[in-house]
Amino acid sequence: MHIGVIGGGQLAQMMALAGYPLGLKVTCLEPTVACSAGLVTDVIVGEYDDIRQLKQLADQTDVLTYEFENISYETLAQLDRQHQFTPKRLYPTTAALRISQDRLQEKQFFEALQIPTTRYLPIDSLLDLQAAITQIGLPAILKTRRFGYDGKGQQPLTSPEDLSAVWATLENQACLLENKVSFDREISCIGVRNIQGEIRFYALTENQHKSGILHLSRVTAQQDPMTALAQTYVTRILTQLDYVGVLTVEFFEQAGQLIANEIAPRVHNSGHWTIEGADTSQFENHLRAICGLPLGATETRGQVAMLNLVGEIPPLEKMLSIPNIHVHLYGKTPRARRKLGHVTICAASQEMLNQRLTALLKII
Repeated sequence: MHIGVIGGGQLAQMMALAGYPLGLKVTCLEPTVACSAGLVTDVIVGEYDDIRQLKQLADQTDVLTYEFENISYETLAQLDRQHQFTPKRLYPTTAALRISQDRLQEKQFFEALQIPTTRYLPIDSLLDLQAAITQIGLPAILKTRRFGYDGKGQQPLTSPEDLSAVWATLENQACLLENKVSFDREISCIGVRNIQGEIRFYALTENQHKSGILHLSRVTAQQDPMTALAQTYVTRILTQLDYVGVLTVEFFEQAGQLIANEIAPRVHNSGHWTIEGADTSQFENHLRAICGLPLGATETRGQVAMLNLVGEIPPLEKMLSIPNIHVHLYGKTPRARRKLGHVTICAASQEMLNQRLTALLKII
């Protein structure tokens, strides 16, 4: 089977690598062939919203998917309306893409499914922001409704005097004001559903961020007390959307309850550990799901953590000197705040995992 991926970054690269052993070919659509996926598979050069190039990708492949959500929903929906390809050949569907692209729609979707989320108000002007502060209170976070990721498109608010300056930095875009949640930890729940409706989950991951970018993910125990509740909420989303593929929901845990933060309708950075740390990686299971194949087992293999390499790459020989370290480099030119790779750390015990992680952090 031939799979078309809209986007040619590291997620598409890892999907292509996961497809090779199963005889699944991947072709990507990306504005430049000099991309991470271009190192391992074919690339159609074109913009993500170029209807002609999207049609070419659809014509050459059996099924379409996407590696990130900041692509043109309108263009894909237009192709659907023109019957250039049917929704049954695009997974996840445009409904999941539309909801995940707009933070306001995302919050309303959570509420409709009775999934707790942060308090919020839509903001379209400085006057809206000034009025909303009286209801939401401070501290709070002002986020653009669209095109926010890795800490982009959001600004903290701690004082009424900050409002005008912060509103100006977001260039008067449609926004959302959220209360700043005081949480015990941030976790992600990664689920996968195939065409037949089979659902599997990976172990919860506990995440730490630096400057809005994921820094470290640690796999929690299989008996994590939040597992059942997280899986209940994610099952509601998968079922409501008739979802096919991998889906990730990020939650805040607060006093034994979960507050949904956001949806990622794709394979996710916090699940990169699954390549070495699970029976079947999230990338392979995403391909299995959209191709109508049975899903693979998702059990964790021992103790696992994943560390992002951001901005620069430490000496490879030093990282590889640590036992059971698995380095993944994406072939990108280093620059500030850019994800260049990740490292998975595996061990038989938490004590050994902590020792190896400490050694790796000293190098980084």
